[in-house]
Amino acid sequence: MKSASGLKSTLAEARRILVIGCPGSGKSSLAKRLSRALDLDYISMDCDFYWLPGWRKRPRDEIDRLIAKAVAGERWIMDGTGLSSFHLRLPRADAVIWLRPSRYACLYGIVSRAFRYFGRNRPELPAGCPERLSLSALAYIWNFERDAVPLIETALRDYGLANSTVVIRSREAARRLAAPSI
Repeated sequence: MKSASGLKSTLAEARRILVIGCPGSGKSSLAKRLSRALDLDYISMDCDFYWLPGWRKRPRDEIDRLIAKAVAGERWIMDGTGLSSFHLRLPRADAVIWLRPSRYACLYGIVSRAFRYFGRNRPELPAGCPERLSLSALAYIWNFERDAVPLIETALRDYGLANSTVVIRSREAARRLAAPSI
C-alpha cells in the first residue's frame, strides 16, 4: 500500500476510484473534491444504492444490480466501504483511496457531522433521511480496526489492488491530496 505523497499523477490517470474507510473518516468530502478536480462522476454508496427515503434500506439484490450498472461506467469515483459489495466494485477499480485516520478522528467526524446536520439531510443521503447518531454506529467505528480492517486488507490483496491503494491517515493529508494542483 502506498502513502499519499507523490501519488497525484497516479490518481489523475485513474478512471475508476474507490474511496473507502471508517464512517466519519471523510470519504464523501474527499470523493466530492476529487470528483471535481479529476472530472469524474461522483457516486455515493449511501445515496445511490443503499438508502431510500425514511431510512429504508433497499433489498440486497437491487443494491447489487445498481452497483453493477454503476461500475460498468468508464469514469467514476465512488465513496463508501460496503464490504458486501467489494466483489462488484474492486474488479473495476483502477485505484483505491483508503482513509485510515485514528478511531478518535472518525468519532469526532461522525459526532461533528451529527451536530452540523442534526435533523436535516446530508447531501450524500436521499431525501427523508435526516442525520442521526446511534450507539451502534459509534461501536462500529470503535471496533472498525479490529473487525473491518482485516477483511479490507484481504479483499485488496485478493483483487490485486494492495499496491495501487493510497492510504491516508489524516484529514490534512486528504486535503493535500485533493488540492487543486491535480
